[in-house]
Amino acid sequence: MARKVETPNMVEHFAEFKELKNIDKSTMVSVLEESFRNVLAKMFGTDENLDVIMNPDKGDVQIFQNLEIVPDGEVTNPNLQISLSDAHRDNDPDAEVGEEHTKEIFFADFGRRAILNLRQTLQSKILDLQKEAIYSKFKELEGQLITGEVYQTWSRETLLLDDDKNELLLPKNESIPGDFFRKGETIRAVIANVDNKNNNPKITVSRTNDNFLRRLFEQEVPEVAEGLINIRAVARIPGERAKIAVESYDDRIDPVGACVGVKGSRIHGIVRELRNENIDVINYTSNPTLFIQRALSPARISNIRIDEEEKKAEVFLRPEEVSLAIGKGGLNIKLAGKLTGYTIDVYRDTEETYEDDIYLDEFKDEIDAWVIDALKDMGCVTARDVLNTPRQELIDKADLEENTVDNVIEILKAEFEEDVDTTETPGDDNDQ
Repeated sequence: MARKVETPNMVEHFAEFKELKNIDKSTMVSVLEESFRNVLAKMFGTDENLDVIMNPDKGDVQIFQNLEIVPDGEVTNPNLQISLSDAHRDNDPDAEVGEEHTKEIFFADFGRRAILNLRQTLQSKILDLQKEAIYSKFKELEGQLITGEVYQTWSRETLLLDDDKNELLLPKNESIPGDFFRKGETIRAVIANVDNKNNNPKITVSRTNDNFLRRLFEQEVPEVAEGLINIRAVARIPGERAKIAVESYDDRIDPVGACVGVKGSRIHGIVRELRNENIDVINYTSNPTLFIQRALSPARISNIRIDEEEKKAEVFLRPEEVSLAIGKGGLNIKLAGKLTGYTIDVYRDTEETYEDDIYLDEFKDEIDAWVIDALKDMGCVTARDVLNTPRQELIDKADLEENTVDNVIEILKAEFEEDVDTTETPGDDNDQ
C-alpha cells in the first residue's frame, strides 16, 4: 500500500507548488516526466527502455520497464533483460525468448532516498522554469509602466515588489532627484532593462527614463492613450525640466491643450509625480527651423541657419533673448537640442556685422576649451560678445574665477589692439 500512496502524494504536493508559481498544467506535466526520467536514468543507467506516463487528472504516475526476454541463466544486464522464467512469473505465461516483456515499476519501492532525490530534481527544474518565465514576461514589458510596493531601501537602490511578489530594482541613478520612499509605499516606474545572466533574471526599473514621461501622459491624457495624440519626441533633465513634442492627425484636437488640460488639470498630476519637474508641451512640426524655434521657447528667435546634413543650427537672437534661449544652467538649450536632435549654437543678433569680430573657438590655443564652453553657454560666442559683457556678469554667469576672466579679456583685447595697430601703420607712413 505504501508504494501507491507515496507517489500520488508527491505529485499532488508539486501540483500545489505549480499553482503558487503560476506554471501552466502542460508545462508542469512535462517537467514532472523529465524529472522522473532523470532520476530513473541515474538508477538504471538509462531511461531509453522506460515509459513514464503522467496522469495529471488523478495526480499519479505510472512507470513501465521494457525488457528483452533471454534464456534462463543468460541475463547479463537486469536493467535491460529478463529471464524467461521470471517473465512467466511476472504474469506473462505466453512469453518467449527474443520478445519484449513489460513490467510496471513502483517508484515508492525504491525508498525514501529516491523520492527525496526526485523532489530535489523537480524543485530545481521548477525554479529554473520559473526564472525563465519571469524573464520572458518582463522582457516583453520593457518600456512599460509598472507599479511596485517599496520593500526595502538601501543607499544605492530600492527594492520593489509587484503584485505577484516579483522583485524590481530601482537604482539610485534611475530615481528622480528628491525621490524619498518609505516601506510599504506604492510607486510607479517603467521597466528599463531585463537581463537573465546565469539564469538569474534581474528587472531594473526607472523613473528618469524618457519612457516614464510618455507612459504618464498615456495614463493622464485619454487622447494619447487612444492614439489621437502622438508623442513625437521627449527630452528630460529629471527633476528639473522636460520638453515634449506632440501632434494630432485630427485638426479638431489641440494636442497641447489636451495634454495640459483645463487650468493644467491633466499635467499637474504628472508634474507632482516627477517631483515638480517643469514640463513644456509644444506642437511638433517636421519643419526643422520651426521646430527649433518652438523648442527654444520662450525665447524669440531673430534668425536661424540650418545645416540638415550635420544636424547643426545657428540661432541668432536679440541680446535680451539670449538668456531665455539658454535658460537657467543651460537647461533650455540642452533640452531643445535633445528634443530636436540638432546641435544648437546661439549668437547675439545686433546691428553690427560680425566681419570684424572673431569666434571664441579661434582662441582655443590660448584659452582652455572648458572656459570657452562656459562662455558660450551664457551666450557669448564671439570675442566682442565677451568684451561687451560686464566683467562681473562674466564671473557670475559663466561661473569662472576672476583671474580666469581677466586673462580671457586680456587675450581678446590684445587681438583687437593688434588689428588696430596694423591698420594705423600705413596711415602714419602716408602722413610722413
